Amino acid sequence: MKLMEQIIARAKSQKQRIVLPESLEERTLTAADKALADDLADIILIGAQKDIFALADKLGLKNIAKATIIDPATSEQTETYVQLLYNLRKNKGMTEEQAREKVKDPLYYGCLIIKNGDADGQISGALSTTGDTLRPALQIIKCAPGVSCVSGAMLMITPAKEYGEDGVLVMGDVAVTPMPDANQLAQIAVCTAQTARSVAGFQEPRVAMLSFSTKGSASHEVVDKVVEATKKAKEMDPSLQIDGELQADAALVPSVGQKKAPGSHIAGKANVLVVPCLEVGNIGYKLVQRLAGAEAIGPILQGIARPVNDLSRGCSVDDIYKMIAITACQAQDAK
Repeated sequence: MKLMEQIIARAKSQKQRIVLPESLEERTLTAADKALADDLADIILIGAQKDIFALADKLGLKNIAKATIIDPATSEQTETYVQLLYNLRKNKGMTEEQAREKVKDPLYYGCLIIKNGDADGQISGALSTTGDTLRPALQIIKCAPGVSCVSGAMLMITPAKEYGEDGVLVMGDVAVTPMPDANQLAQIAVCTAQTARSVAGFQEPRVAMLSFSTKGSASHEVVDKVVEATKKAKEMDPSLQIDGELQADAALVPSVGQKKAPGSHIAGKANVLVVPCLEVGNIGYKLVQRLAGAEAIGPILQGIARPVNDLSRGCSVDDIYKMIAITACQAQDAK
């Protein structure tokens, strides 16, 4: 069974409540219809029922009536969410009236549904920017315990089956934090390993902290950062299988790993790659995708207490459908 098929099967095995706040976006509504038809998740749409049904009719969608549709303008829960947001943000200067205005934004409303325990995850971005997706998530749901930075992981499925887990690797951060310090990099390592478990289904994430140096072969402050981050990640999660600093070939190729890092339990066997900065991660995954024919799935946001994921505004219906499944798997693990 291919990785995406496995992710979909896991999502179906324990259905989660996934909010799609951009309910009048055609690709989103079409993906919701497919998810409902396949029993992939319990879908929550935010908006006026008549408008959603009118668009569904226009698109020829047959399953949207199976969704839970919440109209903030008429829902009895809206005032509860107004008070929840006010209480969460009043120390930051938010007034009750400002909270009432913010709740009109479907992205805020969806995060409040999750915070109140009425949903398990949210996906947006087909219409909204990454900042618009992250802002309410960080203000309302906040980061997971022990985490202060959000990051993004990419599932890399390569034709080179000898690497990672039968050709599957998880790479982070490729999306969010431009220049993490050692503490943030350690958090990214722990979070990316968790994504490898919850989404990629890895039984044993083996994390390589990548650099241009392997075990002291070069000396530079950016190498020192990776070494310090490796130490901090072990302190954060003593059970984590992690080593660094390692060059990419030492992390992936057994013969090179044995030569450059003898005695390392990760060298040559890594299935999770953590890069020292966003620039490296973004360039690296795109090079592998384009030059090596790898399939890249993501980015998958991580570090938020409950899963909130961001889509590209150029996403397809299939991209959204896959992200519903991925978000559901993250939500299963977050409980």
